[in-house]
Amino acid sequence: MSAEIICVGTELLLGDILNSNSQFLAQQLAKLGIPHYYQTVVGDNPERLKQVIEIAISRANILIFTGGLGPTPDDLTCETIADFFGAPLIERPEIIEDITQKFAQRDRVMSPTNRKQALIPQGAEILPNPTGTAPGIIWQPRPDMTIFTFPGVPSEMYRMWYETAVPFLQSQGWGKEIIYSRSLRFWGIGESTLAEKVSSYFNIPNPTVAPYAGKGEVRLRISAKANSEVAAEELIAPIEKQLKKIAGLDCYGADDDTLASVVGELLRSAKETVSVAESCTGGGLGQMFTEISGSSDYFWGGVISYDNSAKIRLLGVNPKDLDKFGAVSSVVAEQMALGVKSCLETTWGLSITGIAGPGGGTETKPVGLVYIGVAGPNGEVKSFEYRFGTIRERWFIRHLSACTALDLLRRRLLMR
Repeated sequence: MSAEIICVGTELLLGDILNSNSQFLAQQLAKLGIPHYYQTVVGDNPERLKQVIEIAISRANILIFTGGLGPTPDDLTCETIADFFGAPLIERPEIIEDITQKFAQRDRVMSPTNRKQALIPQGAEILPNPTGTAPGIIWQPRPDMTIFTFPGVPSEMYRMWYETAVPFLQSQGWGKEIIYSRSLRFWGIGESTLAEKVSSYFNIPNPTVAPYAGKGEVRLRISAKANSEVAAEELIAPIEKQLKKIAGLDCYGADDDTLASVVGELLRSAKETVSVAESCTGGGLGQMFTEISGSSDYFWGGVISYDNSAKIRLLGVNPKDLDKFGAVSSVVAEQMALGVKSCLETTWGLSITGIAGPGGGTETKPVGLVYIGVAGPNGEVKSFEYRFGTIRERWFIRHLSACTALDLLRRRLLMR
């Protein structure tokens, strides 16, 4: 037994709407221990939707549809499913009554087009929609085949899932086992390098380990199947411990941890503070700190010094060094870090200066060249050179720069 998610809507194919429904449903299926191997996105086209159904029923026993339940002509999910299985559509008066009442609560009269939403396949059960006008269905058109339909509006779908779909699936025996996952997060190591180090863990059956990469970081997801979250955590714990030991400082956290949140906790524990001086990141590093609740305990502020005059006046950068080495240099990065640390009287000072592009690069200083300075509590300062590449987009170079600065501070805090 396995489930397949089918999201219906041309707007999804065009990228006009982010498909968050599939992520939600995938997470929920895991919590119920329901295997899930495929997801499909299809436009508002009956023939293509039928092709999707034909493939899905050959490999899954639970089909979960979202989208295409509205009153407009392009909302064809329910009638297409009914047509595929050769079932007539039946108008359900209780749905008409529900829609009429919801319109009346808004001092409106139900449009005739909304009657379409009351048509469901003969034999299907209504999956109530407490907030919207589009109900779903729970239908078993064949033995060992269950179909759920949900509207595409996430808030409506979530409530329908929790209030009706989950109890139904539990009544069918699902939920006795769960699939629970934990994600370890890494910075400063490539996916292939990490995979080589932990390759022996990729073949174990339960829990399973799989690598993922994105936005400069790597993750290892550890997933266990067990009869409870506690039991799953017991399976995961020894594997997690071994993976962390292998990775060392390259593993910075797990699950919802961010580099900024981890660094913040380290600073808070040490009762230390940090300030930042930014050029190419334009405040991005400071923003990462301030996104964490309570960050004012340890983050005291920063200086965005794009122009050299700001570096000189606010951060005390030597104008002769700017002339000799340029703003994008190790010397200037170190002076920026020391300057902001002194100016704001913090324990640590972080600085970033670089060329994020798309213009401004030269043969000797190409786009993607970044220097990060770290000034410590005893007056020591050090800079680090990075070449993040000339073909990456500006936002990504800035993101990599800010995260790398956080990671440098994290490692220094841990290695003291």
